Amino acid sequence: MKPYLLTFLLGLALTIGCKNEKKTIPVEAEKELTVLEELAYANGFENWNKVQELKFTFNVDRDTSHFERTWIWKPKINEVTAINATDTLTYLRKDMDSVTHKTNGGFINDKYWLIAPINILWDEHSIDYDHSQNVEAPISKKTMQKLTVVYGSEGGYTPGDAYDFYFGDDFMVKEWVFRKGNQAEPSLITTWEDYVDMGGLKIAKMHQKEDGSFKLYFTNVTVKTN
Repeated sequence: MKPYLLTFLLGLALTIGCKNEKKTIPVEAEKELTVLEELAYANGFENWNKVQELKFTFNVDRDTSHFERTWIWKPKINEVTAINATDTLTYLRKDMDSVTHKTNGGFINDKYWLIAPINILWDEHSIDYDHSQNVEAPISKKTMQKLTVVYGSEGGYTPGDAYDFYFGDDFMVKEWVFRKGNQAEPSLITTWEDYVDMGGLKIAKMHQKEDGSFKLYFTNVTVKTN
């Protein structure tokens, strides 16, 4: 056999050998999600980057009183429009004065109620959290998983507050407890119910106390995606 032909055949064999070897390399296992990621993805976090505009009306019925305000949020540019009975205000969250800073506190509160399971993933570096299994939920008394989230004592609009999320194996929140300043006693306990799918986001439209004396709910919810 001629030397140049032998060289060519050896090279071809090595090339085929390398290609075959690559095919046998095992695929790396997918990264295990944290409980914060599980909750966020169960509520549509993978679709968040498609959201162009999120509009919702925040309503509170307490005994015989009613309160509401509407928000239009364009997250791509972080522009917020606040609409209430007497005024409309549009602002960029990166450029706020004293007036818009106060208004933004209401927006932070209302969007947290709307998409808290996604919001806590965004807040991952400013919270401490603890995950428990087989815990009795406060309203239904059913056995669920529990995630306790405690915010840092500095910064933000409500520093030091704590939230206890109760959910099943599907990671959809069914009940939660708000504890102001991380106090031991609950400040508010409500359901998470009446879920809808809006633009790939899972949103609980109704939150209420067990006796029905307090209802916080969302109307006029629209999600525009690209």
